[in-house]
Amino acid sequence: MSSTCRFCSTPLTHTFCDLGMSPLSNSYIAADELQAEEQFYPLHAYVCGACFLVQLDEFASPQEIFSDYAYFSSFSDSWLEHCKDYTQLMQSRLGLDESSLVVEIASNDGYLLQYFVDAGIPVLGVEPAANVAAAAEDKGIPTIVKFFGTETARELVDAGQQADLLLGNNVLAHVPDINDFVAGMAIALKPGGVITMEFPHLLQLIQNNQFDTIYHEHFSYLSLLSVEQIFARHGLQVFDVDEIPTHGGSLRIYARLADNEPVSDNIIALRKKEADGRLSNLDTYAAFGEKAQEIKRSLLDFLSAAKREGKRVAAYGAPAKGNTLLNYCGVRQEFIDFTVDRNPAKQNRFLPGTHLPVYAPEKLSDTKPDYVLILPWNIKDEIMDKMQHIRDWGGKFVVPIPKVEVLP
Repeated sequence: MSSTCRFCSTPLTHTFCDLGMSPLSNSYIAADELQAEEQFYPLHAYVCGACFLVQLDEFASPQEIFSDYAYFSSFSDSWLEHCKDYTQLMQSRLGLDESSLVVEIASNDGYLLQYFVDAGIPVLGVEPAANVAAAAEDKGIPTIVKFFGTETARELVDAGQQADLLLGNNVLAHVPDINDFVAGMAIALKPGGVITMEFPHLLQLIQNNQFDTIYHEHFSYLSLLSVEQIFARHGLQVFDVDEIPTHGGSLRIYARLADNEPVSDNIIALRKKEADGRLSNLDTYAAFGEKAQEIKRSLLDFLSAAKREGKRVAAYGAPAKGNTLLNYCGVRQEFIDFTVDRNPAKQNRFLPGTHLPVYAPEKLSDTKPDYVLILPWNIKDEIMDKMQHIRDWGGKFVVPIPKVEVLP
């Protein structure tokens, strides 16, 4: 591990969770690559004893991870509904209209900006992965293919493209140089503009055993406690926050150029909740690793018993979190036959590390497994609704988080 915190440069000596060696979670493998050597990296998260930022080292650069990316946001209906609701909320709350500019950092395939376009509000996407940016352009969403930071922010200012609303969903955790990224947001924001950032909440990760959300693409694991410090250093004030259900429990923070205005009651309440959750106590972080170990034992117990009984087990989804789970638990085809995913970019490929084959969802109907392990457990309700026909042959759904459970 690098010796110092990526935010405050304090020496890092406190382990949060050590998940051993793991491949990059979105590095799906083609059939002709199965015999090639894979790169595995330490998946060891530390917590800073000064600012309480939980973090991984940068073993692979963002260019390696994100320049050609297999994750397309538009393949989750519940996520699209969440984004549509967000755009309506922002229009109402901020009074956005045809004279405004909405800029999204890590805009992916246009999954969110499309709703602003439909409302006649000018948009700009900033997306480092050329393959997913092309999908956004096909939807008529102007997109520049760049990583965001102070350099890109200055280019936006020079082009007269400062944002009235600057947003980023599930990107703040993905940047190794978090200081350059947040400093860039302060530059790219118009005076009087608003930033919103959504990210999984570290308190939920700890309380609900969500260790599988730790993977190399996530350099940081964020709380209001740590984010307020990071934003303040760069002249930004976090003035409001929403607790939202996405990704197993996330925060949506609202920030502006610092003006020392009072913060919302939501901020005050969440500060207290995090204090009650002892997020400023290192003992809280030290105890987390045992929770991951217990889920590993429980999952292997379940899968071993199912196989001894002659049951067939498949998985649903090929998310990054699933790859962390399967690699940490050592689950391969002796336990799970295959997985399925709606995303054509993942189909007919193999999961990194475990080499489980990925098929289209129709494979479940063809093979009729007894159990389907839902890897993207955060959207389990959507998946069970779409795949309820597996119950026609007596199939059952299983989730691994927050505990291994066969669902009714």
